[in-house]
Amino acid sequence: MLKIRIYSFGYKKSGIPKDETINGGGFVFDCRFIYNPGRIQEFVNLTGKDKEVINFLDNHVEMQDFLQRSFGIVTAALENFKERNFTDLMVSFGCTGGQHRSIYAAEKLKEYLKSTFNGNLLIELKHTEFPQLTS
Repeated sequence: MLKIRIYSFGYKKSGIPKDETINGGGFVFDCRFIYNPGRIQEFVNLTGKDKEVINFLDNHVEMQDFLQRSFGIVTAALENFKERNFTDLMVSFGCTGGQHRSIYAAEKLKEYLKSTFNGNLLIELKHTEFPQLTS
């Protein structure tokens, strides 16, 4: 069964995660062009898993367009990888600190893949800067 590893990370902290599989890499999506909720005082100490940040980004058109496009790329790759009997794909979302946008995007990809592929994927999710949030 194909395994997808999803990461969130901060460019200013740990940097792009290293792929430990034989593939040597995957997709890296940069969320830094999307307005940072961390610039809003009430969100400073929250993460992309907190309801307030989720609501903010759910209603942010740029984020929704970004998710739609990145999910389309990942879906096309997964379908191709399954046909070719590949075993692994890595997808990483990065933002400045790895706290808001990247966590949100990684969580949304996990939700999307669970509903789209109906359990026909093994999904691992790791929040590099906030390992306690990893699900």
